[in-house]
Amino acid sequence: MTDPADGGPAPVRILVCDDHVVVRAGLLALLDSAPGIEVVGEAGTGEEALALAARLAPDVVLMDLQLGAGIDGVETTRRLTAGTGRAPYVLVLTTYDTDADITRAIEAGATGYLLKAERPEELFAAIHAAAQGRTALSGPVAGRVMANLRKPRPALTDRERDILAQLATGLGNREIARALFISEATVKTHLRRIYDKLGVDTRAGAVAVAKEQRLLP
Repeated sequence: MTDPADGGPAPVRILVCDDHVVVRAGLLALLDSAPGIEVVGEAGTGEEALALAARLAPDVVLMDLQLGAGIDGVETTRRLTAGTGRAPYVLVLTTYDTDADITRAIEAGATGYLLKAERPEELFAAIHAAAQGRTALSGPVAGRVMANLRKPRPALTDRERDILAQLATGLGNREIARALFISEATVKTHLRRIYDKLGVDTRAGAVAVAKEQRLLP
């Protein structure tokens, strides 16, 4: 990117999306002092971010994950990056650092994932990296990503995967048994084994871990 006025590099054009007005104001003030960065818009909801991005064509969208009412940051990221034409890069800036949040954001198309506890210099560097399509991760996030990559996935049998897939659709034991043409007792036996392998003790926990570790089709 070059500035046609002097031939130098053009500033990175940023759209900030955060539902907390005070947080957003603080970010705008911080970014206003950053070299080579220009804030072109601010949004308080995912829907507003989509509309502004289409109109303003920012280079990078700084995206919070939790946006209150309406679509969340992950879904907004997915729609922004899936758009036709020149889609902006999305840099997640959030307080949430769970494996599930990180996985969902990256799978939705986020270029980077930063925590709000980062120093301003780290945020500025991440924005410039994201504008060039380079991955930018907070240290703790990078550590979790690497740990998950190194962690072996639980070895589920084909039948256990079938039951887990049915479980993810919200079916109860009886419905799963009917769908797979097995007894309800067999379903319960397989569920106990699934729970043991995934290290959980609830249906919701099994589905959450399965999504984190990409065990579902």
